[in-house]
Amino acid sequence: MTQPSQFTLLKQRRFAPFFWTQFLGAFNDNVFKIALVTVLTYDALHWTSLDIGMLNQLIPGLFILPFLLFSATSGQLADKFEKAGLTRFIKLLEIGIMLIAATGWLTHQLWLLLAAIAGMGLHSTLFGPVKYAYLPQHLDSDELVGGNGVVEAGTFVGILLGEILGAMLVVYQPWGIELVAGGTILIAILGWLASLWIPVSLAPAPELKINWNPLSETIRNISFSSRNRPVFLSLLGNSWFWFYGAIMLAQLPLFAKDYLHGDHGVFVLFLIVFSLGIGAGSLLCERLSGRKIEIGLVPFGSIGLSVFGVDLYFASLAYTHAAAVTMQEFLHQAASWRILFDFGMIGVFGGLFVVPLFAVIQTRCDRQQLSRTIAGMNILNALFMVVAALCGMLMLKSGFSIPQIFLATAILNAIVATYIFSLVPEFLLRFIAWLLIHTVHRVKGIHTDRLPEHGAAVLVCNHVSYMDAIVIMAYSPRPIRFVMDHRIFKIPFLSWVFRTAKAIPIAPAKEDPWLMEKAYIEIAQALHEGELVCIFPEGKLTANGDLNEFKGGIMKILERSPVAVFPMALRGLWGSFLTRDKGNPFERSFRRGPFSKLELVVGEALLPTAVTPIILQEKVTTLRGNWK
Repeated sequence: MTQPSQFTLLKQRRFAPFFWTQFLGAFNDNVFKIALVTVLTYDALHWTSLDIGMLNQLIPGLFILPFLLFSATSGQLADKFEKAGLTRFIKLLEIGIMLIAATGWLTHQLWLLLAAIAGMGLHSTLFGPVKYAYLPQHLDSDELVGGNGVVEAGTFVGILLGEILGAMLVVYQPWGIELVAGGTILIAILGWLASLWIPVSLAPAPELKINWNPLSETIRNISFSSRNRPVFLSLLGNSWFWFYGAIMLAQLPLFAKDYLHGDHGVFVLFLIVFSLGIGAGSLLCERLSGRKIEIGLVPFGSIGLSVFGVDLYFASLAYTHAAAVTMQEFLHQAASWRILFDFGMIGVFGGLFVVPLFAVIQTRCDRQQLSRTIAGMNILNALFMVVAALCGMLMLKSGFSIPQIFLATAILNAIVATYIFSLVPEFLLRFIAWLLIHTVHRVKGIHTDRLPEHGAAVLVCNHVSYMDAIVIMAYSPRPIRFVMDHRIFKIPFLSWVFRTAKAIPIAPAKEDPWLMEKAYIEIAQALHEGELVCIFPEGKLTANGDLNEFKGGIMKILERSPVAVFPMALRGLWGSFLTRDKGNPFERSFRRGPFSKLELVVGEALLPTAVTPIILQEKVTTLRGNWK
């Protein structure tokens, strides 16, 4: 049966009230912020004599300052208290902040508006840990990527609509200021009303004692998160995304006004394109990942951020129109479409980059520590965004043009991404696996949801090609330790892949008894630590597509580590380029054509006491059927 779309969650009470609460919060943030940025950019003389470029860097800095000061406390509150009640309190705080902002608007007091910016930063600081810890409490694992995608898309659509409304309302004559002041109060009230319908979300750690010292709690949060390497690197990756976005978006008002010579309509157009791109990329994650947590999309997103960031520099240089333009006039310039396309694609790949990272954090983190881990991420985000603001100001002071800032950021993204993926090769390996099964082959997983998300288990599969491990890896919810023939392990390039994936090379006793014993010790250690281990009991690739006799190594493994065994079968791979088919490899690959079909079928778990090599061979043969 076709699985329900991620959008069906919007009809369910466990998701919809929460979604609209966070949507209206993001919407209101940006109505207010963009209204302020717009009025300072296009009507500065009536508000301040300060340098507008510096103010445009200061406003994001004020917004994220509370993340540095209060994130540690907010994470503890979200773990200690029931989340629905806490959310309602936060939304009441938003109403109070918007009342302060309204006073600033109506009295032309810039300091009150800047105080409200910091207040909305506090609102977001308190809500952030609740927002991302709520989802895994109410969504199943196969809904989590889709749910995160809808939330991220909704957030950026809310940002988009808020940016459009804020930019349009504030310049509406003669009541623009009054409309912004009243509108933000009304939106805050609607957000509070939506929060009244959020279902109860029990506190994971109600006995937690609050540490009110933000410095020591921040250190403890980050220290705890750093013990789980994939989670910590996902936190850093998420923070890097906000660094990248903060630099790009901080330059946007002046890029539209001074470099492209556009009116505020051009500025709004760029906000629309970028936000729609983020939303589209976030929603694409579920489709491209096959409803599972696919961290292979993270390198894909990172590549796109650099490629289109670099192209944005060259596209900006190609824009030579020097006269002032409206939005319609800007669109009539040939070079404008390339610039808009680059901004849109940066948004799309940004969504592909960040959504899987959230899912990794939510699923691989200790549930009792999740809110505090999210709070630690928010602290890192704030630090990265502060550094981004400082870097933006420094580059402007150093004489960088705005396109040069875009180029420098894109190049820096490539360097940082390469470093992160070298530290956690799982991201890169999953990307290779994802790319392979979406280009060379069309792979279908059957009952792959049977693969355990937690705990030790042995996976047993037929051995058809040199890419068997990559196909299996692509459908696993977590890393797998593959046991493979030491000769295959040593194949150039593939050897790097297998070493990076922590594969375990094994040899027959008659060839290398020491290596065989070492392999069994490593297998036992991996299972003791709760990992998945995959073996190919045939001991070699099939030479004709049929299964070879299953060896007795599985029994030695189960003697030391009696864990569940999952039989699996690959079908449709025989005859592909990387099999031992005796025909011409290029001819058979051409005959199969691109996107050839293959399947991975997962059987039901077997108790260790019910396993023998003969039984396993029968199970795998049945799963494979007649399709080689």
